[in-house]
Formats: sequence, structure tokens, C-alpha cells
Amino acid sequence: MRLPRDVSGDDLAKALRRLGYEVTRQTGSHMRLTTERNGEHHVTVPRHRSLRIGTLAGVLDEVARHHDITRSQLVELLFAS
Repeated sequence: MRLPRDVSGDDLAKALRRLGYEVTRQTGSHMRLTTERNGEHHVTVPRHRSLRIGTLAGVLDEVARHHDITRSQLVELLFAS
């Protein structure tokens, strides 16, 4: 599945709640999200209006690796209507 365009940092944080991620702190324009599912995992998400595709792909790759699924499966889980 193709990566969605014009995803904001807030939109991504909201989507990641489906996997148990919660904002644990914010420093400047970056949020730190943490989940306890499959062991503790932290990911940093920039709180920008529109994330660059490479940034979005990097965050999604890291989350997919932690949950032992492919990035395509993760995108479908988070962004499919």
C-alpha cells in the first residue's frame, strides 16, 4: 500500500494509539510516544503540519519492525478507511 500524503505529526500520533502508543513527553516540536505492547518501545514523531515522506517512512518502519509486521500491513492497519 502506498504511503499517505499530508499526514501531520498529530495525525500519526493519533493513528498510533491503535497500537497502544501514548505521548509520554514533548520537547519543542517533537513528541515521544511509548507503547508497552510486545515490550516497551519508544518512537519520536515531529509535530509538523505535514511530515516528509522519508520521515513518515522511517517512523513507520521502526514501528513495523517492533510489532513484527511489514510496513504495508502497518499502513493498512493505521490509515485504511
